[in-house]
Order: sequence, then C-alpha cells, then structure tokens
Amino acid sequence: MEEVIKLDAVDQYNKLFGLETLHPLVSVVDLSKATLFTPHHRINYGIYALFLKETKCGDIRYGRQNYDYQEGTVVGFAPGQIVTTERKKNTKLTARGILFHPDLIRGTALGRDIKRYSFFSYESTEALHLSEQEKGIVMDCLDKIQIELEHAIDKHSKRLICMNIELLLDYCMRFYERQFTTRSEVNKDVLVKFEQLLDEYLLSDLPGQKGLPTVKYFADKICLSPNYFGDLIKKETGKTAQEYIQNKILGLAKEWILGTNKTVSQIAYDLGFQYSQHFSRLFKKNVGYTPNEYRKLQA
Repeated sequence: MEEVIKLDAVDQYNKLFGLETLHPLVSVVDLSKATLFTPHHRINYGIYALFLKETKCGDIRYGRQNYDYQEGTVVGFAPGQIVTTERKKNTKLTARGILFHPDLIRGTALGRDIKRYSFFSYESTEALHLSEQEKGIVMDCLDKIQIELEHAIDKHSKRLICMNIELLLDYCMRFYERQFTTRSEVNKDVLVKFEQLLDEYLLSDLPGQKGLPTVKYFADKICLSPNYFGDLIKKETGKTAQEYIQNKILGLAKEWILGTNKTVSQIAYDLGFQYSQHFSRLFKKNVGYTPNEYRKLQA
C-alpha cells in the first residue's frame, strides 16, 4: 500500500516541493518555482488548499476517481481529504495556489463561514473551469495575499490576509455558480436522473431496508460528491436536495393516505421512517394537519 503523507502544516508542503515558507500558517505557492521533483504522492490534508492549474502536467485522484483537473481549472481541498497526485515525466509544474491552516482563520469571519464554501468538498469530475478573465482575477487575489506575506508582520496582517482569502473564495463561489448555469443542459440531465432514482427508491423495498433516502445515496448513484450534487440541485430547483426529497416523500404520503387503506404506521414504514411519530410530526409541520386529520378532511 502506498504511503500517505499526513500534511498538517504549510511548511511541510513547501518542503515537499522545495519552496520557501514566509508564514507558518499560510503560503501562496507557485509550483513552477519548485526545486524538488515529486512524481507521485498521496496526501491526507490537514490544511485548506486551493490550486489553479495552468497546464496539463498530471492527474489528481480521489480514491480511484480521476479529478477533472485540466488546463485552467481550480481545485480545492479541505482538512480530512486524501488526494493522490501523479505527475507526468518531463513536464513542468505550472500551478499556483494557496495553503492555509485552520488556525489562521480561527476566530475570524472567514473561520465562521468556511463551511459555506462547499467547493472544498467537491470531488471527481467537478473542477472549476475558468475563463481567461476569471483566471486573471484569481491570480490577482493570490498576488495581493503574497504582497501581505512579504510585508513586515503588523497588527493588520492577519486581518488583511484573511480578508483577501475570503475575497478569493467568494470569487470562486461566483465562478462555480456561473459554471452551473453554463452547464445547464448537463444539470437538467442530473435532475431528471435524480427524479427517476428517487421515484424508484420510494416505490421499492429500499425504504424498509435502508430507511429514508439520503442526499449522499443519490449523489453516489450519479457519481457526484454530496456537496456538488446539493449545490447543483439548489441552483436548478431553488430547493436543497434534502427539501426536494422531503417534498417528494410528502407528496407520496398524501397519495397513500387518500388512495389506500394503509394505516399511518404502515405508510410511515413504507416511506422509510423508523418511527410513525416522526412521520406524523413532519407531515403536520408541512401540511398543517396530522395524517389522520388529512384523511378525514378529504373523505
């Protein structure tokens, strides 16, 4: 089994590539300046990382899945992710990016909002593809952070660095939303597949075996990460994937309440609820009546 490098510090990454460390908690990296060659490595990230790849020089894998990481794409990693990188022989690395430790943003606005940047958990085939203008914006953000790192540390340093990282991440959020829009036809195919899988799940024996359907279940079936899948569904429907699933469950529940003689407990079980009380509470919260009240009202 290949060795996994546990990457818990910015300096650790820089030493891997022979790069200089200006700050213990954050670094803007330019891999074209790397002095050490690492053709293959598997990293368990303990820090945040965001890279813009300028040319095709190798592959990135999550598990066995190849990441869609070609020329002019951005990829982000968060603490806890394990990533394999394979570099082609006789190729020059031309990627730029930023690494920052969770301690850098602890207690800051960015630290409180970091989970909002869901693209850190996107996986296979979900890289962000940038236009030339967008690449320029990313480079400009990285340059501003680099200027701060080269400046003598003062009472403004941390705040300015964190603000510029936040600006970079906000731009990436905007670019991802643009990508969801420009890939609308592909997204609609995903939505149709999701709808089909959801219907198949609810009308099969799976609810009784596995319980209520989860976002992860459908994301796995469609070969997307849960975060990317959730963001795509929200962009296409205006609802979260969980809300979409819940609405489908409640719609089917109404059909069974009015169109069958099943008891409320049997309906709850057939939909995947472990306890009928949970089903009844959810139904009343969303419909305004308990299942039995709804049945009597429509009789």
